[in-house]
Amino acid sequence: MIRRINLIQKKDHKNPNIKKEEKKSNVSIIRKGDIVARKSYNKDIIFIVNRIIKLKNGRCYAILRGVTVRIEADAPLEDIEKVDSNRVADAERKIDELLKRRIDQNKGDYRNYPVKPGRILHLDGDRKYSEKSARYYKKLGLDAIVKNIPENKQAMMVRPLLEKYNPDILIITRT
Repeated sequence: MIRRINLIQKKDHKNPNIKKEEKKSNVSIIRKGDIVARKSYNKDIIFIVNRIIKLKNGRCYAILRGVTVRIEADAPLEDIEKVDSNRVADAERKIDELLKRRIDQNKGDYRNYPVKPGRILHLDGDRKYSEKSARYYKKLGLDAIVKNIPENKQAMMVRPLLEKYNPDILIITRT
């Protein structure tokens, strides 16, 4: 333990402001809550660091959750890098534009037919995505009730919620 503390405290001779430990590893740079992308996947999906785990072999991995896409992944810390907030805003804007285009395309398909979509009951184990789903249902003009219910309680809640809301469609999504 003393040797490790000494290593962390030693300064790099070329740049005295950078500690050796920070130079060797990305561990001290990436933290829980950081917005990142995976280099090995050409930074195709933006993630938030949910937690960081250290394996017995000393390697550190980040457990990642998608920001704009519902996905969970893991990656070695060396494979991820931070993403600036502009990229996140751009990705969210692109998704909103795609949704708007799809809504506009589908409006023309139904104008000659009387369509009354059914009531939707959507149970979701993830608060962030249940809020996002509620916004999208509203934009689509759908009659939807979205409930954020932890996965371990969803089975107990289905029957009472079905009886209360009497939906035509039931959607259950989990984290």
